[in-house]
Amino acid sequence: MNTPVKTLVFAGSTRAQSLNRRLAAVVADMAQADAASVSRLELADFDLPLYNADLQARGTPHDVIRLKEIFHAHAAWLICAPEYNGSYPALLKNTIDWVSSPIAGDPLWSSAEKAFAGKVVGLFSASPGALGGLRGLSHLAPLLLNLQCWITPRQFSLARADLAFDAAGTLALAADRAGAHAVVQQTLWAARILAPAAI
Repeated sequence: MNTPVKTLVFAGSTRAQSLNRRLAAVVADMAQADAASVSRLELADFDLPLYNADLQARGTPHDVIRLKEIFHAHAAWLICAPEYNGSYPALLKNTIDWVSSPIAGDPLWSSAEKAFAGKVVGLFSASPGALGGLRGLSHLAPLLLNLQCWITPRQFSLARADLAFDAAGTLALAADRAGAHAVVQQTLWAARILAPAAI
């Protein structure tokens, strides 16, 4: 039970000053402090065109295979998702659409759920608004459930996120640190129970 949980942390944004990327850095540090084996993922490092089945029929992009392998290799995921117009962003949807796209005839990736099934996912959001991006998470959770992920009951939405970080990049308020950490702890606890083979 003391084996470090392989944990993937990423934000659904590539913007340089993204509040959700800043939150992802805080969350990754928390997971590391809780003895998880943490991998930070930056979606900007992957060249993913807009998903198109005709494009895929001409050959799955190499970066899609890389992402499938990375997602599959981690038992727990901590996702920090921006809220755009009351939902999660197109970047995140496009990433999920590519990673879940089956590759016909491929011995590893012919199943849409292979990279997702059984993963334990903790959800976070950050927004300058009063709800902290909560509405976006309400749309993201059903999508991940449909792909057979386990979603932790606890979620964390950082309201007034433009004012929430101190000069060192950490969360200034103890209540915010406690809220985020509670999701991290629950995700790691559940991964040890629900996905022990992937740890």
